[in-house]
Amino acid sequence: MKNYARVFQGTAFTSLSPNEVAILEDHLFCINDDGMIEEVVAPGASDYEAIVQAYQDTEIFRRLAKGQYLLPGLVDLHVHAPQWAQSGTALDIPLYDWLNTYTFPLESRFADITFATAVYEEVVGTLLANGTTTALYFATIHREASLRLAEICAAKGQRGLVGKVVMDEPEQNPDYYRDADTASALADTERFILEVKRLAKSTKQGVYPVVTPRFIPSCTDEALRGLGELAAKHDTHIQSHCSESDWAHGYVRDRYGKHDAFALHDFGLLGDKSVMAHCNFLDDNDADLFAKTGTAISHCPLSNAYFANSVIPIARWHAKGIEIGLGSDLSGGFSPSLFDNARQAVISSRMLEDGVNHAVPAAERGVPNSRITIDEAFYLATAGGGESLSLPIGRLAEEFAWDALIVDVSVPGAKLPLFHEDESLYDIFQKIMYLIRPEHIREVWVQGENVHARR
Repeated sequence: MKNYARVFQGTAFTSLSPNEVAILEDHLFCINDDGMIEEVVAPGASDYEAIVQAYQDTEIFRRLAKGQYLLPGLVDLHVHAPQWAQSGTALDIPLYDWLNTYTFPLESRFADITFATAVYEEVVGTLLANGTTTALYFATIHREASLRLAEICAAKGQRGLVGKVVMDEPEQNPDYYRDADTASALADTERFILEVKRLAKSTKQGVYPVVTPRFIPSCTDEALRGLGELAAKHDTHIQSHCSESDWAHGYVRDRYGKHDAFALHDFGLLGDKSVMAHCNFLDDNDADLFAKTGTAISHCPLSNAYFANSVIPIARWHAKGIEIGLGSDLSGGFSPSLFDNARQAVISSRMLEDGVNHAVPAAERGVPNSRITIDEAFYLATAGGGESLSLPIGRLAEEFAWDALIVDVSVPGAKLPLFHEDESLYDIFQKIMYLIRPEHIREVWVQGENVHARR
């Protein structure tokens, strides 16, 4: 028998595909020293009882209590970490005004490393408490503060992918908040990449540098081209905003005579390690380019409801083979919970399919075949996020990282509505997805380590 670092026994829910949730009842999850799932053993398997007998009286063994279930750790593909300080405010004004009146003044304060540390400590801890085990972060233009965010992820045990934001276009960025010039923006980005790669060598769960042009309007052509070259040179992930709103989409069309997708591709910024946020205004040619290059979409349903001016047809783009995950988009999205965003993803898709203008006949009101189910939203929040990042995360399956949530549906004062001993496990899964709150998440594990516990 193999030696395991940990063995968990319990019932788990994990995505087999975008449309199929596997219910692993009373399985064993055997974790190795690297924090990877080495074996998943079903009851009745030849070695099931032998493993239980060998480990059940040791500290290594964990039998989930009645009412507890395992879910994969959540993967948030779009977080503006500094904006945690303004979450829940100013969501009633247009995107351009929101950025210039609230967001850029706030982000400029991250030149102060003490202030940056305080905010970043809180946002990483908050996301972990909400079940986010991996986060793709926009930081700010400040290299030192951006590195601090990566260090905090490393220390708290979250898998963090962090980008020092580039904003060097004088006409589109305020004087008080932009890179001094293109050369320094690129030099700081390369230094940041190397610093995070050094940090990663001593971080079990991994931290990753991300090349991060904020979006096309904020960058010069020279910066965009240089960032594409840096990403290729250092084999990094890439993130940006793409065709988010009427204003942003129209700006790029006016500047280049093409859509964001093709402009980004021309600068070497689309590829199988690229994640583009929002993408509400893609057309079929854009989507085909995403599928061809392996570029993923971060679907941000809550913030799209406030700023994107449309509902992205997730089902349509998934059918084209585009990798898609979920993003909270703090603080354009008010909630740090991907469960809230999963629910909104379902709601938005239903509104797109059924339509919202009562003055239009029902048969003509919506966009057919647009709805997604809660099963699909669960996939986007877990396995879809892992696939989008090209990392072995987001599933409770062999050869994937042990990133897991222990959820308790019988927490006093927050008990889920389960009144029948024989309630189906699938119904329990649905109730978890629609009703879960942070207090139900009793433990969070990342790469085999317990990084959050709620007593």
